[in-house]
Amino acid sequence: MKYIKTSIILFLLAVMPVSAQQKITLQEIWSGAFRTEVMDDLQAMKNTNQYTVLNANYKTGVAQIDLYDFATLTKTGTLIDSKNHKELKGIDSYTFSPDEKKILIATNSDQIFRHSFVADFYIYDIASKTLSKLSDKKVQEPTFSADNSKVAYGYDNNLYIYDIASKVSRQITNDGKKNSVINGITDWVYEEEFSFVRAYDWNAAGDKIAYIRFDETAVPEFTMEVYDEGLYPVPHTFKYPKAGEKNSTVSLHIYDVKANTTKEIKLGNYSDYYIPRIKWTSEAQTLSAQVINRHQNDLDLIFVDANTGAAKVVLNEKDKAYIDITDNLTFLKDNSFIWTSEKDGFNHIYHYNKTGKLVNQITKGPWEVTAYYGFDEKTGNIFYQSVENGSINRDVYRISLNGKNKTRLTPQTGTNAATFSPNFQYFINTFSSATQPTTYTLNNAKDGKLVKEIKNNEALKTKLEKYSLPAKEFMEVTTDKGNKLNAWMIKPKDFDPNKKYPVFMYQYSGPGSQQVNNEWHGYDDYWFMMLAQQGYIVACVDGRGTGYKGAEFKKVTYKQLGKYEVEDQIDAAKVIGKYNYVDASRIGIFGWSYGGFMSSNCILKGNDVFKMAIAVAPVTNWRFYDSVYTERYMQTPQENASGYDDNSPINHVKNLKGSYLLVHGSADDNVHVQNTMLMVEALVQANKQFDWAIYPDKNHGIYGGATRLQLYTKMTNFIKEKL
Repeated sequence: MKYIKTSIILFLLAVMPVSAQQKITLQEIWSGAFRTEVMDDLQAMKNTNQYTVLNANYKTGVAQIDLYDFATLTKTGTLIDSKNHKELKGIDSYTFSPDEKKILIATNSDQIFRHSFVADFYIYDIASKTLSKLSDKKVQEPTFSADNSKVAYGYDNNLYIYDIASKVSRQITNDGKKNSVINGITDWVYEEEFSFVRAYDWNAAGDKIAYIRFDETAVPEFTMEVYDEGLYPVPHTFKYPKAGEKNSTVSLHIYDVKANTTKEIKLGNYSDYYIPRIKWTSEAQTLSAQVINRHQNDLDLIFVDANTGAAKVVLNEKDKAYIDITDNLTFLKDNSFIWTSEKDGFNHIYHYNKTGKLVNQITKGPWEVTAYYGFDEKTGNIFYQSVENGSINRDVYRISLNGKNKTRLTPQTGTNAATFSPNFQYFINTFSSATQPTTYTLNNAKDGKLVKEIKNNEALKTKLEKYSLPAKEFMEVTTDKGNKLNAWMIKPKDFDPNKKYPVFMYQYSGPGSQQVNNEWHGYDDYWFMMLAQQGYIVACVDGRGTGYKGAEFKKVTYKQLGKYEVEDQIDAAKVIGKYNYVDASRIGIFGWSYGGFMSSNCILKGNDVFKMAIAVAPVTNWRFYDSVYTERYMQTPQENASGYDDNSPINHVKNLKGSYLLVHGSADDNVHVQNTMLMVEALVQANKQFDWAIYPDKNHGIYGGATRLQLYTKMTNFIKEKL
């Protein structure tokens, strides 16, 4: 330890500005001290030019749904306040009936997996201010019928219909059974990888329900031990198809509400396929279904006649790698439809007529459309979000259906996202950047001009001034192989270019992901700034395989996950290591989930570059991960054994030279703790020393109580000791 005279310390403290003396602490980060104010559960009404916000006090458990006018931002009333209804233990989420006279309210929710939950649901009549319980049991995914008279819901793997007038429920499927058959609710892998839970849909007439049936009988089971439920651990068993294993057999069905009959739809001569989306078209008796093959590179959009059951392919799309499923399919009044596709090399918006014939490509250019907001029938305008102003930024645009008259509606550079009024006259813009906390403004949809500010988080900005936080600098790193990669760097506030600093790299790197983006700080950003305050440079590089720079850049990793991404992190670290102010012998790397897979590979394949690595909840062998995700990018292990094995960290443990911290939650239903346990065994048998931590009964997010604080304290201490 170096000896420094006390007089020098006192001098430095005397000349140092007070604002620079405040240090971020982990306790502050994980207690929510830097949390931004948000407009929680903001929903635009469809029948009136208004919007609602869920205003909740999480300390008291009281919540209310408030109604605001889009044109003036004036609060026009409170639709419901939970404190006036003893049945409501707060309000967890809510949805309106189509006529917006009733609200389905979820309370007392219990999480199942990432998106799914069961809850006590109540139907609230706004006019009469009465509350009635949907079911005596906790149910899933209730949805109003189009005629407002009924609510469908899932319970115990079956579908039910509740008649609001008579308050009577009717069971419409009967073969649902745990770990066997699911009706109208997705299985684990669909929920996780196709990102939806409600696998049923009402038609516009309210007389039909289409649903997907999952027969998961042949899907292998995975069991996790739950430790904190009694004297003996309790096994939790669920169906989980790993790469190359059996998936659920899916089928499409349409239930006729009036006739109380169900027919199975024969979609065509498909085998081993997925139905990742169903959606009724603007024609009440025409259903759309997307069917994609197991390799996920050949997709059919099918129209089904609900009365006859006849199915017809109206659009086919193929890709040499894979096709990403989206929720952008939108039917216009004439049943023509909006579709987004990467078929020209970048994600763009297309317009097809009702028979599936291309009308025109609406957006074009070497940039990506990142969100589709809607179509204004009156003006013929489409509203969308894109990265046209740089791949790290997001802007909102207006364009005519014919592809002309494009207008950028958001002048501020950063991340813009919009919620449009029902008549598309206004939009609430959510904006932030790396230097500006989230602001909410009302803007005119015609030209984007500011109408009024709603919320600005200036209090947080003022609070942060005393910390004198270091800035996030955006740059482009060019590797020796010539790859140009987006990056950011956080340097200590008192950065001295004549000093040598250790570098801590962070990344995720999964297909289509992005960590180098111009938006306000998340929890990890504050941690990185805390590390910078303690003398570290923190850097992040988005390598090949990440998103928003075109299909070629993203899909180069096809069949070889962990090859080019790892090369890019190693090569980027070498470039950074050549900077005059970097100590190339002290470079570390961290990642979570896919990022943990990456950081593990980096310290093994880049063992002369990285001194230390932290891997949280990593995949260590792609053979252990689920079918839908892994095969989308790798095909099956039976077809691509070398692609699986060459880049799985578990096969390279003999190369470990630096310090390695491995972390996992024992109840991770997504990336199973099996990944870490077998990685540990491989490291032990290779006689490698390492550190590891298992968090009992914690899932992929590893949170709850003091868990995050303890984990980040552990990681911080590891960095200080090893880097």
